[in-house]
Amino acid sequence: MPHEFHLKIASLTLKATGTLVVYVAEDAPPAGGAASAWQATRLDWARVSAAAKFRGRQGQALEILDPAGLEAERLLVLGTGKAGQGASLAGWADRGGSLAAKLLTLKVERAAVLLDDEAATPERVAALAAGLRLRHYRFDRYKTPKKEDAGDGVLTVTLHVASKQAADRAIADRMATVDGTLLARDLVHRPPNELGTLEFAAEAARLADLGVGIEMLDQPAMAALGMQALLGVARGSARPPRLVIMRWQGGKSDDAPLAFVGKGVVFDSGGISIKPGAGMEDMKGDMGGAAAVTGLMLALATRKASVNVVGVIGLVENMPSGTAMRPGDILTAMSGTTIEIVNTDAEGRLVLADALWYTQDRFRPRLMIDLATLTGAIGVALGSDHAGLFSNDDELAARLIAAGLDSGEKLWRLPMGPAYDKLIESRFADIKNSGGRPAGSITAAQFLLRFVNDVPWAHLDIAGVALNSPHSETNASWSSGFGVAVLDRLVRDHYEGK
Repeated sequence: MPHEFHLKIASLTLKATGTLVVYVAEDAPPAGGAASAWQATRLDWARVSAAAKFRGRQGQALEILDPAGLEAERLLVLGTGKAGQGASLAGWADRGGSLAAKLLTLKVERAAVLLDDEAATPERVAALAAGLRLRHYRFDRYKTPKKEDAGDGVLTVTLHVASKQAADRAIADRMATVDGTLLARDLVHRPPNELGTLEFAAEAARLADLGVGIEMLDQPAMAALGMQALLGVARGSARPPRLVIMRWQGGKSDDAPLAFVGKGVVFDSGGISIKPGAGMEDMKGDMGGAAAVTGLMLALATRKASVNVVGVIGLVENMPSGTAMRPGDILTAMSGTTIEIVNTDAEGRLVLADALWYTQDRFRPRLMIDLATLTGAIGVALGSDHAGLFSNDDELAARLIAAGLDSGEKLWRLPMGPAYDKLIESRFADIKNSGGRPAGSITAAQFLLRFVNDVPWAHLDIAGVALNSPHSETNASWSSGFGVAVLDRLVRDHYEGK
């Protein structure tokens, strides 16, 4: 099966070898380039489509091997559903993903795709190209190649479009976002023995090559700032904590930045409140929020986004040991808030508490969004189709929901309020780090709200969507890289150049 992916853009032509791919709408004959390709075969469309029970529904495929009149080895006709359906950018990305899945199943090495429909705007072609590359992704660097996979292992797809120059520009722009998503997937997939706090910090530092300013705070620097919440989580591990600050200056020098904050627990055993053994290996992915922030910074720097952005990730490991924090401990966060520890497995909010306070206090951002694989409760509430959204700002929340629909990374807003805040009141400190099982995702958000002051803020709980989620049209891997695409879309639509 091909594991290397090459994408090319060319002007319209039927002179293509390998597999020629055309699209047909539901209950409609082939049109445009698809009609020309079919006519070249001299086959009767009505008879063949009826015999194959092909109506052009979404996901349907009609395959003609060694078609007469064409240089191609195979003509692959794919259904797009009813005319007008799947017209969103997310729908076009899904179309590209399903095409990649079909080509991989057929073990195709060369394919040409005709995209001469009026609906195939440069931006939609770019979305299709993104879907192709996202679905083709595999994380197999630790697997020994199998004999049946021997060969050049390259899938080359050429998109034949009406305007090559416009498509080239749109695809280059969209591929920056894909690069960020794939970086996030790679980081989440890396095994915890190879990706600890220092190794993750080193990966983030590589963004300096793209013009991203990098700054790192070590344990003494964080202690001097009073970050005892974050440091409390790190106390049980031999791996030292890091707070990594990534800055992209694409706007005016005096513009306040957008701020994105990520939870980076490189492995979460639960600490003294240790997790059950079953499934604990998945806890290498508890840094999915930090991975998404790092991927987002890569995307913005690659496409030279015209906006100032700061990305902050708190990197720790949560382990049980003689030095680990205990249930009953009281920690003082950088803000001065005292926190009673009632469950050491509710550690991500402690990391974010200091990271959020530091970010809003130092950078005075226009807005602040954090991402975290924070609670199992969000998966119970929303499954793996939506991430949880919590916010203190209605306009920001509405913009995020719209960006989620456009990008295919969907969000669902959940309530917040004083009634939930009461659940984290402590007998011995200002607050406690867990309100128990009822409204678990909401009380976690209420906890974070204490550390954002009056900055427009949103919290994305991505525990149900960032890892171990069901396969989609654009993802067949364990990690989705969720968060990069929705935040990149938010920045594009509302904050660049403004």
